[in-house]
Amino acid sequence: MPPGPRKPRVRSYDPAKVRAALEGQVRAVRDVVDVVCAEPDAPALLAKRTRLGEWTVRELIVHLAGAWELLPHRLAEPGPLPARAEAGLLDYVGGLASRAAAVARDTAAGAAAFADVEPKSMAARLDQAAGRLADALAAADPAALVPTAFGAMTVADFTVTRLVETVVHGDDLADATGVAVRHDRQALAAVTRLLADALAAKAPGGSVEVRIPPFAVVQCVAGPKHTRGTPPNVVETDPLTWIRLATGRTEWSTALSDAAVTASGERADISGQLPLLT
Repeated sequence: MPPGPRKPRVRSYDPAKVRAALEGQVRAVRDVVDVVCAEPDAPALLAKRTRLGEWTVRELIVHLAGAWELLPHRLAEPGPLPARAEAGLLDYVGGLASRAAAVARDTAAGAAAFADVEPKSMAARLDQAAGRLADALAAADPAALVPTAFGAMTVADFTVTRLVETVVHGDDLADATGVAVRHDRQALAAVTRLLADALAAKAPGGSVEVRIPPFAVVQCVAGPKHTRGTPPNVVETDPLTWIRLATGRTEWSTALSDAAVTASGERADISGQLPLLT
């Protein structure tokens, strides 16, 4: 009997390192927002459209605040929880697309309440959210369970999801405003690895090697498995380009033409597997 399909790899993340990475990435994003909100043309910058379609910079900031406050909100929810986690990080990545419409509605409703708020108050709103997140992380047991849209999840895993939100949307803010974000190295590493593992889970196999130095190497796509020497099918790119490809911020063809990604071998076109989340 042929072997069954290989189970997707589930990488573990050290809760203390993830917490430190999230705190560093939150600071980096707050720095961007502080700069934007202090500009003389801050109202125009906040009203500027982002690469997320209808979302403005103001809406993006409101969404980030909500993403940071979600952990303290989840921890405060009453009610019984299952004995063990029902969802993991790959469930989160795989289920985000199905949640896109609901997230968009919630963000629009939240942004409407801040439509006429002064720029400095917008920065203060984000600072308050960051403070609530920091307090929740300091008090929570990483092994405790919290309810999520995907099922009960450990605090440790849920913290990684906040890292994804903060890295991805921090890059969105930088793109929209022109203010560079200083990504925390460990935050960038964790998000790169999670999205690489998600690709390997979505397209299991060993015919293509995807390299994202210095953080991740995974094999994926069904076909002849490579075991020795130089792989015949190789994709290589940098962490930020990989995150943009995986989240639909950059098209495969654009990254290729810009030499931001290299792909060698007849099976190395992985555009059909992208994006992994939107």
